[in-house]
Amino acid sequence: MDGNGRWATSRGRTRSLGHAAGARVVRRIVEQARQMGVHVLTLYAFSGDNWKRPAAEVLGLMRLFRRYLAGETERCVSAGIRLTILGRRDRLPVPLRLAVEAAEAATAHCADMHLRIAIDYSARDAILRAAELAASRGAVTEEGFAVALGEVHHDPHAVPDVDLLIRTGGERRLSDFLLWESAYAELWFTRKMWPEITAADLEEAVQDFRGRERRFGGLSEGVAG
Repeated sequence: MDGNGRWATSRGRTRSLGHAAGARVVRRIVEQARQMGVHVLTLYAFSGDNWKRPAAEVLGLMRLFRRYLAGETERCVSAGIRLTILGRRDRLPVPLRLAVEAAEAATAHCADMHLRIAIDYSARDAILRAAELAASRGAVTEEGFAVALGEVHHDPHAVPDVDLLIRTGGERRLSDFLLWESAYAELWFTRKMWPEITAADLEEAVQDFRGRERRFGGLSEGVAG
């Protein structure tokens, strides 16, 4: 969800206001995704490298995450949305960790959609921890590693593959996001900043995805040789 800060500064506003605007967009996009039948939606909110940002901005983001979880949990329950948080938790402020635990517990029974929010997340770090966990159990298989990675993501189930990866803000890179899960992901880029994203943009991305041919290393139907 790139571009909150740049969107705000280009309008003479503070970066914190940009992040707040981005949080409002999250609500609309999650609801649109649910209506479109998306089963799993993962939002990259804060990477492990984002701790390098100014302390005031990081503190504001941590507070924003806590307010979002507190304010949206009941809405998720009503909509049947299970909420889980990916990433490390040992570096999060205690009030945010408590909000994460409360939101996950309250929505654990929901089954219509799974909303995952990545906070203090690094795919490389997750892969290393999952590899260590899988190796401690004996021979490492692809299926066993996927289960271990799911546990690292605070979910007892194997991680799902990413079908469509959307990146906003004009950047065209993965930036340490779901590297294992995105092995065959279709990529869709837009120069729009995250606060500018609308439900129509999500529909456009999904329609573009549906029109692509996914071969997963094989050949198209009817093609030989």
